[in-house]
Amino acid sequence: MPRRGTPSTSRSTPRPWPPASARPGSPALRARSRAADRREYLVRPDRGRRLTPESRAELEHAAAPFRTAPPDVLFVVADGLSAFAPSLHAVPLLTELRPRLEGWKIGPVVVALQSRVALGDEIGEIFNAGIVVMLIGERPGLSSPDSLGLYLTHHPKVGRTDAERNCLSNVRPGGLDSATAAYKLHRLLEDARRLQLSGVELKDESDGPGAALRDRALPSDPASQFLL
Repeated sequence: MPRRGTPSTSRSTPRPWPPASARPGSPALRARSRAADRREYLVRPDRGRRLTPESRAELEHAAAPFRTAPPDVLFVVADGLSAFAPSLHAVPLLTELRPRLEGWKIGPVVVALQSRVALGDEIGEIFNAGIVVMLIGERPGLSSPDSLGLYLTHHPKVGRTDAERNCLSNVRPGGLDSATAAYKLHRLLEDARRLQLSGVELKDESDGPGAALRDRALPSDPASQFLL
């Protein structure tokens, strides 16, 4: 049983989730996975990796203006295993990152419910985004119930493997703070766009001040990422 006061992965998504906006001055689009509720999300992770038909249709409509000029990067803010994390840290992270993305075409922010990491691949594919970045709540721990993970995938599409992503984890004030995470993510974004790849072949070359963690490419064994 989780310690009192620590969010549990089996609880309903806590308030104030989902946010009306994940970026100041910009309303967020909404998306929902095929996991009908939290229990199904936990026992059927495959359903958390695909959109409902209704969500897909809504996003395809929203993506229509981007068909001739697709975004360079699209951000998806997702509850994952701890909605507490994105509700606290997504806006500060994006606020720190935005000034670094001068010259980038940025797509609308999508807020995803009952989401696994791979849901971002389908969302990014709909918008034909060059890169998708998933900001998602990580498994709560007794000492860190608010840890946010950042998953970067170049040329997202359904079927991408975990080895084709890069991750910055433990984004929170007591771990990788928003300013350092934004610095490291920006470096990864620039390198991913320049090299046209992500995952095991893309290394974090940043050593910004205060960097607490290095990014890691995920293993290719799907079983090892059961809860993503």
